[in-house]
Amino acid sequence: MLITYLLLTLIAVFGHFEDFLGTTLLSRPLVLGPLVGLVLGDVNQGVMIGATLELIFIGNIKVGAAIPPDIITGGVLGTAFAIMSHKGPAIALALAVPISILSEMVISGLFVFRAVFNKQFNQYAQEGNYKGIQRLHILSGLLKPLLMGIIIFLALELGSTAIRSFLDLIPAWVQSGLQVAGNMLPALGFALLMNLMFNKRVAPYFFLGFMLAAYLKLPIIAIGGLGVIIALIVTQQTPKPVAANNDDFDFEDAPAETQPIEPQHQLSKGTLRKLFFRSLTLEANFNFETWQNTGFAFAIIPVLKKLYHNKQDMAAALRRHLQLFNTSPYGSTLIIGITAAMEEQNARDQDFDQESISSVKLGLMGPLAGVFDSLFWGTFKVIAAGVGTSLAIKGNVLGPLLFLLIFNVPHLLLRYNLTFIGYNAGTKFLQNLSKSNVMDKLTSGAAILGLMVVGAMPATLMNIKTPLHIGSSSSVVSVQSILDQIVPAMIPLGLTFLVYYFVKRQVKTTWLLLGLLALGFAGSIINLFV
Repeated sequence: MLITYLLLTLIAVFGHFEDFLGTTLLSRPLVLGPLVGLVLGDVNQGVMIGATLELIFIGNIKVGAAIPPDIITGGVLGTAFAIMSHKGPAIALALAVPISILSEMVISGLFVFRAVFNKQFNQYAQEGNYKGIQRLHILSGLLKPLLMGIIIFLALELGSTAIRSFLDLIPAWVQSGLQVAGNMLPALGFALLMNLMFNKRVAPYFFLGFMLAAYLKLPIIAIGGLGVIIALIVTQQTPKPVAANNDDFDFEDAPAETQPIEPQHQLSKGTLRKLFFRSLTLEANFNFETWQNTGFAFAIIPVLKKLYHNKQDMAAALRRHLQLFNTSPYGSTLIIGITAAMEEQNARDQDFDQESISSVKLGLMGPLAGVFDSLFWGTFKVIAAGVGTSLAIKGNVLGPLLFLLIFNVPHLLLRYNLTFIGYNAGTKFLQNLSKSNVMDKLTSGAAILGLMVVGAMPATLMNIKTPLHIGSSSSVVSVQSILDQIVPAMIPLGLTFLVYYFVKRQVKTTWLLLGLLALGFAGSIINLFV
């Protein structure tokens, strides 16, 4: 079993290594579940359990300082113990939720601890020692996968026998309760996604997606295709669509230092490609004090090496880029490309205002975070998860593959090209987007498409019914049949909006998670839900 435990640990370490791989969703349960199943000799179960956990944690995203439950550790251990005990998705859920919450506390503590290294980063910058910054960025980034790997291996080595013995004692009625609770938990993920996009201007598209799925039984991939068509039509006809995100930023009103710069570009394509590849490690050393600053410095170092050939200039540049930085990883290369062009202008022009480099970075990171987080978390991830889980929940291994392709093909292509767009066009590109209202159209279209897919999910991916009957012994009528005649999938829809109500009132995700578990368990015991 030692080899098996080592392989399972490596899968979890691979998931936690995603911070070095550009937030490409390789850490999701839908991806890691099949790998766990492969190691344990039951890929089919791994795929289905991964899909079940993905639905539950579909709204788990790291935006700003919000650190969601650690689905990597919880998912790997929950899936492994469920397969080894032959208990299925319900047991995986029962184990994954508490493990994820406990692991979240460990990771949050690590993010606090990493701030201790900031003094050493600043010392390296003062010395113009870019090699020290690179080395410490990588070493600090490795702490998370190594720490969690050790915890997971110890949990497998020391706890597997005890866990399996404990699971064998669980009676059938408890497993039934867990199964019903597992069917309810996706409502939390859908509610969290709605919280990103849902407002009265785009709400009809949510209900359109629900009706297409509930009444016409269209698959999610077809609803996503219709969403694309509708979004294109609406955004072309509307002069100024209302964005789902309320972050308004007019690049025409930007301060003078953000106005277009027209340098004579000399950096090679090879150097710019390095910016793209290094940007994938943007969040490797994330901490609660300076956020992604060392990731940005790590990404821009190839440019600084080309431009500054004495320690004084290198030190000044490194200090600039160790200031606080935080934006969406998916749009980060646009800022990195613009910064590269400004650093090039600074190296050539002695009268260049160096403070403008920091001003542009700080001015762009917020608005671009709003746009790209909405686009990728609220649209591409929703579509990818909807298509992937709808296949994987039936044991189809194409589900995880399509999930990764649907998300990462546009992600990596856009991220790569934004590096060159930022460098070649700079802030002029952003101003042209503002004048043509492209960003508003993009965000509005993304909200329409994302909400249609989210609306389809309760009807397609939640299986909650009531076994209640009404009437006398001679004419018994199923309550579920009455509900289906009124609105098919009424219970999943109502539950999703109930959770959304509490999400809007800032109720903590952990409490909502526990509340849904209790509701499903109690509902199963009193035979209210199945």
